[in-house]
Amino acid sequence: MLLNFTKMHGAGNDFVMLDGVRQNIELSPEQLRLLADRHFGVGCDQILLVEPAENKDADFRYRIFNADGGEVEQCGNGARCFMRFVHDQKLTSKREIMVETSCGLISPRLEQDGRVTVNMGAPIFEPARIPFDGGSGAAGEPLEVAGETLRISALSMGNPHAVQVVDDIERAPVKELGPLIEHHPRFPKRVNAGFMQVMDRHSVRLRVYERGAGETLSCGTGACAAVVAGIRRGLLDSPVNVATRGGMLTIIWGGDVSPVLLTGPAITVFTGEINI
Repeated sequence: MLLNFTKMHGAGNDFVMLDGVRQNIELSPEQLRLLADRHFGVGCDQILLVEPAENKDADFRYRIFNADGGEVEQCGNGARCFMRFVHDQKLTSKREIMVETSCGLISPRLEQDGRVTVNMGAPIFEPARIPFDGGSGAAGEPLEVAGETLRISALSMGNPHAVQVVDDIERAPVKELGPLIEHHPRFPKRVNAGFMQVMDRHSVRLRVYERGAGETLSCGTGACAAVVAGIRRGLLDSPVNVATRGGMLTIIWGGDVSPVLLTGPAITVFTGEINI
């Protein structure tokens, strides 16, 4: 099967974009892993598939597959690239659209400066909905990992996150603790592990070990989760600039049930075709 694709990135978090509106695309986990392979395929953190909407209120359906071939619920950096992709491919002329995801509707907007803002919806703190077994929804939950007790904030931005505050982001044990947190038995659907260093009340540095992808250069929902966690713990005030290894993201959150707004770049790298 010959597939047309576009390679994009949002602050270094890179994607293979597939147009499932003008071509019928059904890929097995093995084919998805091949696409994501950086030696034998195109190479990416996630594969994003644009499909016709099933929801009458949406313009498109948005599906996300991690590099391990598993489908996940949400991706903030991917949502920005999604908006840029459908606009550049002339699938829509709108600068703001409604997009159907497995966890609800989101509304990305193409800004005049070329960046994209995504309304990511309100964060979820109820442990059963994250899901997080035995949690209380508090801002600093204890989590036993590798013989030590971490203090995490567990929440969902459409996908589950466990955020901890660290003193030095460069020395944080992301590669060691990241996979242990991801597969912790208290997170039955696994979890994205965020490591956040607070610089001042409006800026943080962040690294994220993502489910099914490992550490990525940037994670949009991870940036949202980190800022929400920091505001709830009294460490941050909105808006917050989040410096990732791949670039800068800006997060706005008004607290409580307010939606989280994520703004950042969406860049096309190249287009091509591959025989799967």
